[in-house]
Amino acid sequence: MSNTAVSLRRKIATASDLIAIVRTMKAIAASSIHEYENAVSALEDYNRAVQLALLVGLRQKSVAASPQTHEKANMVAAVIFGSDQGLVGQFNERLVDFAVQTLSEHPCRKRIWTVGERIQTRLDSCHLDVDTRFELPNSLSAITAMVSQIRSEIENRRIGGDIGPVYLFHNHPVSGATFEPNCLRLLPLDEVWYREIAQRDWPTQNLPEVIQGRKPAIIAFVQEYIFVSLFRACAESLASENACRLIAMQRAEKNIENLLETLGTDFHRLRQRVIDEELFDVIAGFESYGTATHRP
Repeated sequence: MSNTAVSLRRKIATASDLIAIVRTMKAIAASSIHEYENAVSALEDYNRAVQLALLVGLRQKSVAASPQTHEKANMVAAVIFGSDQGLVGQFNERLVDFAVQTLSEHPCRKRIWTVGERIQTRLDSCHLDVDTRFELPNSLSAITAMVSQIRSEIENRRIGGDIGPVYLFHNHPVSGATFEPNCLRLLPLDEVWYREIAQRDWPTQNLPEVIQGRKPAIIAFVQEYIFVSLFRACAESLASENACRLIAMQRAEKNIENLLETLGTDFHRLRQRVIDEELFDVIAGFESYGTATHRP
């Protein structure tokens, strides 16, 4: 068989191996989306319980919701959730552009905290200095440890007066396998935050009370509120990342299937041409032999 046919066969084998890898990655991405979306859904009930507890405590008496701090009102902290891996399209670019535009409305200085390696490169190109870096969790079970690190960093910085308002930036999944950038004002827990909490209604006619240790209880619930907000932001970001990867894998699968079809057609056409040429040689040889044997 000709070198061209051997080359085509090698390309077909390579494309077949590649499409198997793509289909595996597509299945992993689809499974991960389902896992993270279920986590976010399960978290909603807990988040609702925490907010209702805060509603009860804050309505009883005006108490400090968090430890006393001497925060810098002119220093904004932004936690930006990106990705560690590629094949996510404009996932990081869109989020950074959104964060830069949102933060530009705050003329004060900024501390940027990143989650994920690839988001850092994009921020460097926008001339935003990264103050603290956190590793992106590679599984649902690893989110808790990362969230605890961020929460401790926020608490230490606010107690030390290094930061003022804290914002979370992450990609939020929407209908289908699409996403959109989202911003959440995490801290401070001021009158704006309290009015949002106060809009909730208690689900029954009997309003409970915190009878002992009201202030420690509210502070504990505030810590849980911060934890839930960070956990949900990370889980939604990971769900959006895998949705981007699923779309990329679907596109790659379709392209490889088209390539395999083209290569298969070319290979069969080349093989048929080689067979035809061999048949023509046999027929020509037979005719030449017949002419020679019947010559007088």
